Amino acid sequence: MFAITGITGKVGGATARALLAAGLPVRAVLRDASKAAYWAERGCEVAIAEMEDAEALGAAFKGARGVFILPPSCFDPKPGFPEARAVIDAVARALETASPDRAVCLSTVGAHSSRPNLLSQRTLIEQELYRANMPVTFLRPAWFMENVAWDIAGAKADGMLHSFLQPLDRAIPMVATADIGRVAAELLQQDWVGKRVVELEGPEPISPRMIAATLAQALGRPVVAQTVPRDTWESLFRRQGMSHPVPRIQMLDGFNDGWLAFERTHGNVLKGIVQLDEVVRDLIA
Repeated sequence: MFAITGITGKVGGATARALLAAGLPVRAVLRDASKAAYWAERGCEVAIAEMEDAEALGAAFKGARGVFILPPSCFDPKPGFPEARAVIDAVARALETASPDRAVCLSTVGAHSSRPNLLSQRTLIEQELYRANMPVTFLRPAWFMENVAWDIAGAKADGMLHSFLQPLDRAIPMVATADIGRVAAELLQQDWVGKRVVELEGPEPISPRMIAATLAQALGRPVVAQTVPRDTWESLFRRQGMSHPVPRIQMLDGFNDGWLAFERTHGNVLKGIVQLDEVVRDLIA
């Protein structure tokens, strides 16, 4: 039995579907009971647990051969990341209680960095689960290709892609959520000892101009990439409703300055197979 958290999202769902396709039993760990029917109809056991509830998570993980930990993302965290810390504490206690055979934790590119930024939430969970008394794999994927979803409306409306990734010709590793889920499912089925890091990127690095060109082809209209000036970010994010925009700005700076990147020192850098044009077509559809 494999217990999958975050199953209603793209990565968790892809992980569960890959395991089901292989004929393996899956326990869907859900926060929202109203979404249980979809997974029950596909043959999953269902467990209801909030990610901050150590007791419910422990019950959901009990008897599992492997557990996939997908911490919920907090894009506007309070100082010190209290939201993430509550989840991390609950997950650590649940794993200790349930003692599954192994765990795969979704982390992020750049989780090894000590410089504060939005992705430090994943650094914190790696640090905590490194102390877990079981084999744990930290899966560190690149920038999600699916982030292009935020650019589609603008590309349709005025033919512009407003990019926070800069400069526009600089390509960085990106990966599709389908590849992340597929690899997570493969890792859950493996045997290993201790803790390990697996980094995952797509078939090729991608730049904002490449994203614009892909959108143009998919939409059948010109799309031009344009940078969002760095000095406007904080005011823009606050107008969009953020109360604590600094971690997000630090994260973007990290990608643009190059210090949020893969370590590439573990011998476990994998490449996905899903291309950007496939992701864009699916998002538009």
